[in-house]
Amino acid sequence: MTAAAIEATGLGKRYRGKGRWALHDCSFRVPAGRVCALVGPNGAGKSTLLAQAAGLAPVTGGDIRVLGESPAGARDRIAYVAQDKPLYGQLTIGETLRMGRELNPGRWDAGTAERIVAEGRLDPGVRVRTLSGGQRTRVALALALGKRPELMLLDEPMADLDPLARHQLMGTLMAEAAEHGTTVVISSHILTELEGTCDYLLLLDEGRIRLGGETEDLLTAHRLFNGPVRDLAPHTVVDSRTTGRQLTALIRTEGPVDPGWETLPLSLEELLLAHLRSPGAPVLLTPSAERNDRAATTSAPAVTA
Repeated sequence: MTAAAIEATGLGKRYRGKGRWALHDCSFRVPAGRVCALVGPNGAGKSTLLAQAAGLAPVTGGDIRVLGESPAGARDRIAYVAQDKPLYGQLTIGETLRMGRELNPGRWDAGTAERIVAEGRLDPGVRVRTLSGGQRTRVALALALGKRPELMLLDEPMADLDPLARHQLMGTLMAEAAEHGTTVVISSHILTELEGTCDYLLLLDEGRIRLGGETEDLLTAHRLFNGPVRDLAPHTVVDSRTTGRQLTALIRTEGPVDPGWETLPLSLEELLLAHLRSPGAPVLLTPSAERNDRAATTSAPAVTA
């Protein structure tokens, strides 16, 4: 099995003041070298999970290992871009990049960092506090990529970028990850963008992992059907809706499928929305996403059509 970039066992986080669990009993793996989409509704625990993987949020229960070490031990090999893109406002862009070089001796890729800044037509002499949200994002990503990390943790990195800048930076990010084998975990609500760039998926909802594994395998494990209203047993129904005498259902097949049903195309967005509409649907992890000590009943078998 491929080495894990992130491996969590029973991971939990409870905020005392709020009296609730932001994460609860999360067990999963993200293999090294993957580009993983971390998706879920607001308040699902995505930012908390990324902060714990970066070693910046304490763990209330369970354990998380990053690149085979504790998050603190692996910090030099991790780049983390938080949602608010914290940078030193009094520094210029040029000074910010020089700080990145001095904090990462022997690893710093000045050419990549400077190119990302230049592609945004940013003046290195401008102070960070004068930048727009999108410009701050570009500088933060320049720092992250310049570090040449083994693991990049990105929390809604593209949210404040215009569509063209988002497309350009996502392309740069994917190219860098492919060239250097970097593992990327990216949280985003832009599902259509993730479908074309991410080969791995974690769906987090109400503090728990609901889906995990290779994007293609998770899609293959589900079928979207349309046909006459009838009992769907023995199939596992994730989501269904009825219009007149027609039933549209997202299912995990268990045996032969009624030949009277029409198979519809299934997109990643439709798959995720169906699971979010149906919080009672069983958890599904492909073998690569499953912790070795987890029960086999929560994993997807070798997925078949």
